[in-house]
Amino acid sequence: MTMSQRTLVVRNKRQKARFGIVGFISTSIDFGVLFLLSGLGLSPVGANFISTGAGFCFSFIANRHFAFKATNGNLKKQLALFFIVTFAGIWGIQPVIIWAVSASVGDTISPDWLLLLVAKLSATFVTLLWNYFFYSRVVFKDNEVPM
Repeated sequence: MTMSQRTLVVRNKRQKARFGIVGFISTSIDFGVLFLLSGLGLSPVGANFISTGAGFCFSFIANRHFAFKATNGNLKKQLALFFIVTFAGIWGIQPVIIWAVSASVGDTISPDWLLLLVAKLSATFVTLLWNYFFYSRVVFKDNEVPM
């Protein structure tokens, strides 16, 4: 392996670690708001739309500045692409997975908050993979500031 290949591997590992940190914080915001609103009586799907929107705001800023260090890229283009990718995941994929998990194992998991947690964790895992793939290859591609 050449020196430039090793540098790329290290940079990629660091980028994934930073993405993981941002994802953990964004997910904590998402889960916190989801369970708060759900506990206040809002439907799980409605609460999920609001909670994912809150996580979105934090996620864009932190991914652009910290995870992908892509502040030299075109902000409007990045925001538009980030919006498309993220909302396809959190408002397209997540509700389907939450519904599917709830429908398939709803009779076996009780109480309701535990079922919601299992469904949301499943949905979050799928969108994590979706987001990293598209953030690194489309949204923030070739925008990382050299180390």
